[in-house]
Amino acid sequence: MKRQLQNLFRSSITEKFNSYSQGVFSQLGDCHTAAMGYHSYRCEDVACDQNQYRYHCCGNRHCPNCGYLKREQWVEEQMSSLLPTSYYHIVFTVPEELRIYFLRDRKPMFDMLFRAGSQTLLTIARDPKYLGGTLGISSILHTWGQNLSFHPHIHCVVSGGGIDQNGKWIKEKRKNNQYLFPKAILQKIYKGIFLKELRAYHKEKYEGESFDSLYKQLGEKRWNVYAKAPFGGPEQVVKYLGKYSHKIAITSHRIQAVTDSHIRFEYKDYQDNSKVKSMTLSHEEFLRRFEQHILPFRYVKIRHFGYMSPNGRVKRIEAIHRQLSLPRPMPKIKITLRQRMLELTGRDITLCPKCQKSKLIQTDTKRRHEITAQPKAPKSIAQIDQQILIPP
Repeated sequence: MKRQLQNLFRSSITEKFNSYSQGVFSQLGDCHTAAMGYHSYRCEDVACDQNQYRYHCCGNRHCPNCGYLKREQWVEEQMSSLLPTSYYHIVFTVPEELRIYFLRDRKPMFDMLFRAGSQTLLTIARDPKYLGGTLGISSILHTWGQNLSFHPHIHCVVSGGGIDQNGKWIKEKRKNNQYLFPKAILQKIYKGIFLKELRAYHKEKYEGESFDSLYKQLGEKRWNVYAKAPFGGPEQVVKYLGKYSHKIAITSHRIQAVTDSHIRFEYKDYQDNSKVKSMTLSHEEFLRRFEQHILPFRYVKIRHFGYMSPNGRVKRIEAIHRQLSLPRPMPKIKITLRQRMLELTGRDITLCPKCQKSKLIQTDTKRRHEITAQPKAPKSIAQIDQQILIPP
């Protein structure tokens, strides 16, 4: 279904959106086509004389077809920061009444969500009753629900142990590892921090406007914080990061059908025991919902706090390894595209697909902005899929 979905991104409906969103949809529609640019190759064996085009991927973080290889590289880099401690999964959400304000002021409200979530965890962790130090947090912003509704929230991977003000490692105090902090305390502190920031922001940007009724309504509601079951070990943490770190609003495998006017996809209904159901939307409504999840330009959706904060993280992690008599963290290694594809698919992309013996030699390359005339396209979708540089 990825071709049908890609065609939908080229729809004239996208012309209704702002110029930035139009640019994103243009990239998604051109991904792995001649319009995106290409590398051309030929087999070094003259007798074989195989010619091949490999169309470039768009590389956009909102693309259903891109990001797989980047995700694998990113996850491997995070493994060097994992420590022999328990890890917990915490999700911070916002009341439904705030969603319209997130849509109106995306960047400052997203920032507020990150700060409120991280400050909640760090504040409780400083209490000697719970830890008495600074824990490590990796936060990932998601903006969608399964049905593509706008539902901003952050997923946090949180360490059970932490460090004191001198950098000394502190073991987790939860012996049974069933939960990190009491849920009621998480909700109360998170709600207080967020509302305090929200008032200050409104006072600065919307001077003279009254939000008293909104604050009263939000103050009376319970703010949901989901403290999920702890991870079973480092392998589960890595698997989770791989699943959620580069996730987007919808992927091609969830698409069930695309007609001339509608699109049908599957989703989990969490209000009905997570049953898998189907939803049908018009093209216009589907693209409207998808556009809501396009992040602000260059907005950082994965952030780290506590001892995981970027400034000085490598030295802190190395110091903890020395204290715990652990081997030095594995250095970051950049794996080439050929190696990655060989590892994931068992296929050597440098070999000629026809003779399977000789190497492919690059003969030309064109970037997207250099395209003036499209090269001769392959005859079938199957041939195009063979040229994709990432697994289908």
